[in-house]
Amino acid sequence: MTAEAAKELDELCFLSAQSITNLKVSEHFQVIKRLGEGSYGKVMLAVHKKRGTPMALKFFPRKSTSLVSFLREYNLSLFYCTHPSLTRALGIFFCTPSYYVFAQQPGLYGDLYSVIVSEVGLDEDRVQSVMSQLSGAVTHLHSLGFVHRDIKPENVFLCDRSCSWVKLGDFGLTRAIGTTVRAVWYESPFCTPEVEAAKEAEIEMEKKQHEGLQDIVEDIWMTVEPCIDSWSLGVLIYCLLTGCFPWEESTHDDCGYRKYREWFDREVEKENRCKEDKGYKAIEQQESDNSPPSQFDGLTPLVMTLLKELLHPDPKQRGSPEEILSYLGEPWLKETAREEKRRAEEAEKEARKIRERGELEEELLRGGKGER
Repeated sequence: MTAEAAKELDELCFLSAQSITNLKVSEHFQVIKRLGEGSYGKVMLAVHKKRGTPMALKFFPRKSTSLVSFLREYNLSLFYCTHPSLTRALGIFFCTPSYYVFAQQPGLYGDLYSVIVSEVGLDEDRVQSVMSQLSGAVTHLHSLGFVHRDIKPENVFLCDRSCSWVKLGDFGLTRAIGTTVRAVWYESPFCTPEVEAAKEAEIEMEKKQHEGLQDIVEDIWMTVEPCIDSWSLGVLIYCLLTGCFPWEESTHDDCGYRKYREWFDREVEKENRCKEDKGYKAIEQQESDNSPPSQFDGLTPLVMTLLKELLHPDPKQRGSPEEILSYLGEPWLKETAREEKRRAEEAEKEARKIRERGELEEELLRGGKGER
């Protein structure tokens, strides 16, 4: 399936390359405003003059963008992004003297990054709604043989202000499962820990250049696998719940990640020991033996179990995006859990009062009948 997907996408790119046309933007579109900008280029909100349809025009500078990479993103978005939470191209693509351009569904309410309150996050209902949608979108993409490779708040677009409908977009780094790519390290919590070797190679190269040596440091290559997206989804869950990142980078140089890794290794060791001894301790006892690092203090044991799956340091043992669905409906924040417990206790007290009042009225009624 994965090899077929890559081959099919290549064929679509070859065919569309034969039909790309030159257009003057102002003759066909009324450009309204800029929606976004990045290293790829820019996105403008526009209205098609003949159809009257609002759309987002994504502009790629021809100086820095190959035709192949442009067509790959366009065709992937047009033919494979059929899930309601994936941003889809609209079948319009063309070039100008300076840009390659294609039209896609517009995110009229901005991106997820714009609504995350720093050090607060989003309310939990919205977090679970967003993650439910993204779980389905990414699972769908994986089932077609592709890995997104760039899931982050800036690439999740809002279709309404309440986050009840979001769409994952920006497929510039998306590749077919099994593709071999050069490992590139970048300073971000979304960068997977298996790329740490690339950071070490980069440091070694800089050191040799500083010493005036011309030794060539060989590139490190890795295979594109769905576990890359799982890691990003785990970091995103933490970000949405807290308004922070769990660490700055996923390497042992980072104090936050190092604490998480030490805690994770103790958890694995404890689980293995319990299995060997056939002595399964109570969950409360296990938690007290190995409390999560301080940056996870506000999270419930339930969501910590999910994060252990998605943020597994070993990519081969990392959980799938689909597993998120099994953790929905129960509190992810301790504050939410306390509030639900308080409400349940109040409801139980009220129910008890009603029962007692009913029993008293019944007793009085029986007593009245006895007097007669």
